[in-house]
Amino acid sequence: MSFLYEQVVTKGLYALDPETAHQVGLRGMGILGRLGPIRALLERGLTPKGGRPVEAFGLKFPNHVGLAAGFDKDGLGWRGAAALGFGHVEVGTVTPKAQPGNERPRVFRYPALKAVVNSYGFPNAGATALRDRLRLEPGRGQRVCPLGINIGKNKDTANEKAHEDYLSSFKLLAPFADYLVVNISSPNTPGLRALQDRAPLVTLLSTLAQENKSVAGGPVPLLLKVSPDLNPNQLIDIVNVVGECGFAGIIATNTTITRPPGTEACATKGGLSGAPLLERSLQTVRFLVKEAAGRIPVIGCGGIVCAKDAGRFMDEGACLVQVYSGLVFRGPELAREINEGLAWRQRAWI
Repeated sequence: MSFLYEQVVTKGLYALDPETAHQVGLRGMGILGRLGPIRALLERGLTPKGGRPVEAFGLKFPNHVGLAAGFDKDGLGWRGAAALGFGHVEVGTVTPKAQPGNERPRVFRYPALKAVVNSYGFPNAGATALRDRLRLEPGRGQRVCPLGINIGKNKDTANEKAHEDYLSSFKLLAPFADYLVVNISSPNTPGLRALQDRAPLVTLLSTLAQENKSVAGGPVPLLLKVSPDLNPNQLIDIVNVVGECGFAGIIATNTTITRPPGTEACATKGGLSGAPLLERSLQTVRFLVKEAAGRIPVIGCGGIVCAKDAGRFMDEGACLVQVYSGLVFRGPELAREINEGLAWRQRAWI
């Protein structure tokens, strides 16, 4: 099926502009999610063989591979995505108010490099719309895998008031999330990455951690998503603040504003993802895992297009991995292929 996708289906999708192709795929997942019998067939066919459940952040994950935020910003197709063999699905990034994002074109793909550049800028229908949609979905106990919700700030909100945006979305969405991710690392919202500096980071994370104590049903695991473009001193600060504020973990990484050697063709403005991001994300995970010394779990994300890539993150100490751009180039069997590859590696070690 992967061969069919890469050799046939992609030709049709590549005839469309990248954002339109993305919407076609998302609508397809939305339809699958609403058709119970077909969804059940997919779950049986794409459930990884030999995959091992994982426990992290106080949650049970059916396998190691998740779908990263960005693919399904408004929670339109997450149930269909879950049927493709993912061990968790993360929706968003969602902001308190609906916003259109940056001007088009804002997505560019480079198939020869298995790379994508996007400058979306958090287009989404807003936190209230996502809450209302999730209200109609089955409860947490009926999900086949954990659902994460990724939140950000609106473009027109000053950094000095950013914590208010995150708090607003948190209050609306925490009751529906199995875990919640604070995104301060997208390069496509002006000034957002400045929130990774220690002072604003302490304000933001401590505000959310305090509010988390009053969530009905108990606190939700809180994670922080970081940039691959941070220096060692910034990463040390992040580990310390995450620990001090009682956050459950870190996702590393978001997209990069750098252009690694060989990606000169990716000159368009925005965050680079896909295969060229792999080494930079691995380096960040390696540093965070070492600095955290077992105190803070790390999810590896960035550049994974096959099981070997995912295995490298696991070797560096990541507890889970996430994919997004790899799904664009490899198709709907990617989660199963990666999980079965990881299972083979585990058996080989025994």
